[in-house]
Amino acid sequence: MAALHQLRDEELHVEDVPLSAVAQRFGTPTFVYSRAALSASYREFEGAFKSALATTSASYVGTGTQVTNGLADTRAPLICYAVKANPNIAILNLFARLGSGFDIVSVGELARVVAAGGDVSKVVFSGVGKSVDELRTALQAGIGCFNIESTAELHRLERVAAGHGAVAPISIRVNPDVNPNTHPYITTGLTENKFGVAREVALDLYRKARACAHLRIVGIDCHIGSQITEIGPYTDALARVLELVDQLADEGIALEHLDLGGGLGIRYRDESPPSIDAYAQALARVYGARPQRLMFEPGRILVGNAGLLLARIEYLKPGPVKNFAIVDAAMNDLMRPALYDAYHAVLPVKPRLGTSMLYDVVGPICESGDWLARSRSLVVEEGDLLAIDSAGAYGMSMSSNYNTRPRAAEVMIDGDRMFEIRARERVAQLFEGESLLP
Repeated sequence: MAALHQLRDEELHVEDVPLSAVAQRFGTPTFVYSRAALSASYREFEGAFKSALATTSASYVGTGTQVTNGLADTRAPLICYAVKANPNIAILNLFARLGSGFDIVSVGELARVVAAGGDVSKVVFSGVGKSVDELRTALQAGIGCFNIESTAELHRLERVAAGHGAVAPISIRVNPDVNPNTHPYITTGLTENKFGVAREVALDLYRKARACAHLRIVGIDCHIGSQITEIGPYTDALARVLELVDQLADEGIALEHLDLGGGLGIRYRDESPPSIDAYAQALARVYGARPQRLMFEPGRILVGNAGLLLARIEYLKPGPVKNFAIVDAAMNDLMRPALYDAYHAVLPVKPRLGTSMLYDVVGPICESGDWLARSRSLVVEEGDLLAIDSAGAYGMSMSSNYNTRPRAAEVMIDGDRMFEIRARERVAQLFEGESLLP
């Protein structure tokens, strides 16, 4: 992946744009993304799997797998970018141009994909609580696959499809009960989690789906968690899913695709995630020469280190126990530190010489949990700009208007050009849907 920023002429640049120029034009706080980094991460992921699967392609040629929708037209892997990681339509459009499909969990995300020019036939719809209206809207849009997560959802989708005289393409999300060794809030593949169905239940659910006239089985889905930095949980999960695939084949239930989800981690601090090449090669060895198309739902790995949050120091507040650098960004802009105790590197945009001090980087919100970084060694003054790194994933998408704070602007850097891809909210927008009592 292309580096997001470089120190040039004593200032951090994203591609060929100094970050001070972004702040001068668009203000702070602002999320800043690199088109080059986003494109490179997508191509790296896609290329790794194309290469890893190349050795097993020969056995697939000529098997006559039927082409039925955008998800099954070739054995080449299909990337379905997880919209929840960063849903800005400029980013979705960029990935759509590169050939990406999309993993959604709401019709709001579907609307974003459509607005961004995405191919709806390459959309998979995940999530445990799809409403009747959501199922109907996605069915009418012609999405590629519904990832079914319960028996109740299976029956609901059958009723919705029957009511429209349609046939809904489905896969079943199987919970492989694999521990991904990540934060408990982002673990999704254990028996105790709300997601998917247990392997013991899945076979019977596939039998029920086969008996439904308005459902068509096209695949199987598995997702074990997020920010995973080991390969073992992935290969274990794939092996368990393949056992079920073989059982289904014995019963005459053929699948067109295997969706292995996402969750591969990135480096925030001292993590050592596997390379995408190593990840792809390990999965390809377990997968072998099977005819089903492999699909993936990556999010963080594509956008996390392709974006940063640009903030300005409002005050430096020394104290007897801690020193605080109070910035104009806050937990409503970047929730991950408060929610997950997550680490984000903090870099001065224009590094200074001098004696460093330890600071907690905090925002102006009236919560003790409003911090962005703790105990950072910095040489800074009031008014300095800070780059809060690795904020491309789950930054803007998890932001809020707490304390009636307008959400930040978003800017895309493309070479030496800056594009505002989301304008900063105005306070008046935050209550324009509200009304006074008579």
